[in-house]
Amino acid sequence: MTVPLYQAKAEFFRMLGHPVRIRVLELLQNGPMPVRDLLTEIGVEPSSLSQQLAVLRRSGIVTATREGATVVYALAGGDVAELLGAARRILTQVLSGQEQLLTELRGAEGAAER
Repeated sequence: MTVPLYQAKAEFFRMLGHPVRIRVLELLQNGPMPVRDLLTEIGVEPSSLSQQLAVLRRSGIVTATREGATVVYALAGGDVAELLGAARRILTQVLSGQEQLLTELRGAEGAAER
């Protein structure tokens, strides 16, 4: 039985739904990174990072290669960086809209007090 496309998309976005996973993806946009550097940048427990990296690996969104004793992670493709950029643009629009609304509300409060 095949999964409907909308359900597959929902699963994909659920997979992205963790702050550590998003941070890992943001960091990997700059190129491959060893786990020790990811740990330093993110500042979580090694076991927590390991769990989140496993989720990203299973989804196929990142790759892991061993270089001696070091495991290096990389984005599996450039589309991930595009997705994160699109999310950034959408959030900017949403938040700027909220700022505009907040400014209007503050203006309305001032007018009501006069």
